[in-house]
Amino acid sequence: MQEWFERFMGRFDQLDKFMEAMTSRHNVINGERLLDNHDLCKLLNVSKRTLQRYRSIVAIPYHTIYHKTYYKECDVEKFIRDHFSKNDNDEDKEDV
Repeated sequence: MQEWFERFMGRFDQLDKFMEAMTSRHNVINGERLLDNHDLCKLLNVSKRTLQRYRSIVAIPYHTIYHKTYYKECDVEKFIRDHFSKNDNDEDKEDV
């Protein structure tokens, strides 16, 4: 019984390591981390429609790979520096 339990717990440890490895993976292109729409919506606290508007007015560069939209991390950082001042809080964002 003890041996069975140890094997059972070992499987959980393997699964935990696998899940940890999967969550630490990021989409990368040319060494640059890519964020998708979901990541950027959470980061900027905006809707998908707002991201679409940013793309439409060319406020933030993006790349489409296999019908999925990605943003380079350096472009997102530049966008934040250019469009959000340090004195703004979450509710008082500068209009883009």
